[in-house]
Amino acid sequence: MAEPEDQSTPYESHRPARVNVIGTGISPVNMVQTLDGIERAIVGGGPSYVCCAAVHSVLDAHRDPGLRQAFNRSLLTTPDGMPLVWLCRLAGIRGAKRVYGPDLMRAVCAFGERRGWKHFFLGGSPPTLQALSHALQATHPGIKIVGRLSPAYPDPSIAQIDRQVADAINRTGPDIVWVGLGTGKQERWMARHLGAVEAPLMIGVGAAFDFLAGTKRQAPPLVRRAGMEWLFRLSTEPRRLWWRYGQYPLFGWLLLLQALRIRTYPMMGGGTEDKGAVDSNQAPLADMTSDSDPP
Repeated sequence: MAEPEDQSTPYESHRPARVNVIGTGISPVNMVQTLDGIERAIVGGGPSYVCCAAVHSVLDAHRDPGLRQAFNRSLLTTPDGMPLVWLCRLAGIRGAKRVYGPDLMRAVCAFGERRGWKHFFLGGSPPTLQALSHALQATHPGIKIVGRLSPAYPDPSIAQIDRQVADAINRTGPDIVWVGLGTGKQERWMARHLGAVEAPLMIGVGAAFDFLAGTKRQAPPLVRRAGMEWLFRLSTEPRRLWWRYGQYPLFGWLLLLQALRIRTYPMMGGGTEDKGAVDSNQAPLADMTSDSDPP
């Protein structure tokens, strides 16, 4: 797969300083701040994109410089899992809260309904996209869904098909393109298509399509707040997810090396200040299936 192009969002002034978590810059934001950034991007005309990062996303990015650049060049890379929220708070940003992909999608659809924002869904299977559209229209009767597309190729790197997908999106004129291609794939796709997709904003949300459509079970709210959603997900899909969550001890080890300053992990590709994940002296802020899940 090609590396993201060397370009950054034009909305640099609206990007908060990031917390460096083993080389990936996490935006220490809450839902209100995220919605504000999204509205600024849409009103300003973009182009930009938003990522939702979990612990396994950060580990993948640690191994893959191209993916790390894609996360670090986003308008926002929100803390999608509670461990990343805790690290943001440890760095001194007490107002940081979990901005979880499914919750973000619900919030943006409600926020955008009053503003007439137009939505396009990219990724997931055709039945999932249909169920997702019906679910959102039931809860947000005024929502404007201008298109949905389930790319019929296993890896979003084929140039000719990529151009066809971008053209199909552009013909519908959306304000937001929701991308559910799976962790890694969706971030690379958004970074590579920044500008080619003419929508002001793209947002990668992984398994949010499945959760909101009702095709996958979501952990109870109490489990999510406790930071134990990974255990719930592992119990529901052990064969697929055991390797992902089995790597979590490695995350703790790498974080310890960073905290003790034995290893340094520079943020590649980002244009914002690097706040160390363990530095407490920080000022607060003001048919492709979706295979990405929250932590």
